Amino acid sequence: MNIKVNYTGDAPIYATPGAAGADLLAPQEFSIEPNQQILIELNLSLEIPAGYEGQIRGRSGLTIKKGIVSTLGTIDSDYRGRLGVHLTNTSDCRYDFQKGDRIAQLVIAPVVQAEFVRVEELSDTSRGGGGYGSTGVK
Repeated sequence: MNIKVNYTGDAPIYATPGAAGADLLAPQEFSIEPNQQILIELNLSLEIPAGYEGQIRGRSGLTIKKGIVSTLGTIDSDYRGRLGVHLTNTSDCRYDFQKGDRIAQLVIAPVVQAEFVRVEELSDTSRGGGGYGSTGVK
């Protein structure tokens, strides 16, 4: 599949042939302080085909090793603006990024649009209305 890309910085790049996500790179040097949230605007816009979406996801290494979390984001097929990456530093230390560092991933996935039908009742299941943690932790 081809995705049209308009950029002045770095295009997304797959690190390995089997990678599901293409790395999104820092457009400039920046720092993120402990417990700070920032939005990094990329010099990048996409034209995603109808029936697909882009998902901005975090990088597991940054999260586990450095406490830098990227909030999941959705890029609709009809969006043509610049992409941004929302980062949060959950650690107690400042983290410095250099231009070209991998800050998030972009995954392209198919989308199904549902038809929502109003009903008086929903079917019963063994779980029912049990919410968070209702199925146990083990």
